Amino acid sequence: MKALELKDLSYKVVELPPPMHAAVTKVVFGERTVPALILDGGEKVSGSRAILRRLDVLAPDPPLLPADPAARQAVLEAERWGDETFQPIARRLIWTAFAQRPEAMASYQEGGRLPALPLPVIKALAPVITRVEKRLSAATPEAVRRDLDQLPAHLDRIDAWLADGTLGAQPPNAADLQIAATLRLLMTIDDVRPVIEGRPAADLALRIFPHVAGTTPAGALSPA
Repeated sequence: MKALELKDLSYKVVELPPPMHAAVTKVVFGERTVPALILDGGEKVSGSRAILRRLDVLAPDPPLLPADPAARQAVLEAERWGDETFQPIARRLIWTAFAQRPEAMASYQEGGRLPALPLPVIKALAPVITRVEKRLSAATPEAVRRDLDQLPAHLDRIDAWLADGTLGAQPPNAADLQIAATLRLLMTIDDVRPVIEGRPAADLALRIFPHVAGTTPAGALSPA
């Protein structure tokens, strides 16, 4: 959505409630992941990186990748890492947190296109939804513990990319969008936000995504 806005392209959002989105997108796009895009004329594009490449063809200005070959390769590598390594961490942590604090899910409905579900309904559905989503994300206790242990090193990597100019472009490049979106979601988890706050990585996330819906109170990710 941010890339579409940067390129001044109009769009309509279609939201699907989790975990139903996985089945629907698998049928429509051949892949279960979101985001997915249907262009005028019916062309289907699935996955954030594929979508950003297509948008650069449809609307070259502003470009989401640098023209310099070395800088372009660095941004592509950072974007790939953000998609394949960093984004799954946010999925595992957020669904694990929701399993412990299902009432927090209500706050993430703000600004959504779907009718907001009442809190009692959310709490009743949460055990099934979180169980399925944790399975889809491979959010085992061991994986979550490893994610939390490794998060400072991942943030060091992001800060290093900001220092060398791979990230932090104005306007944002593809890697900025990919990584900042994950950072911003992680910052809605009160147990995780203090690890990110005060870093250049946090400044990047807040600059590109100053407001996102939702807060998961502290204690959802216990020391255990």
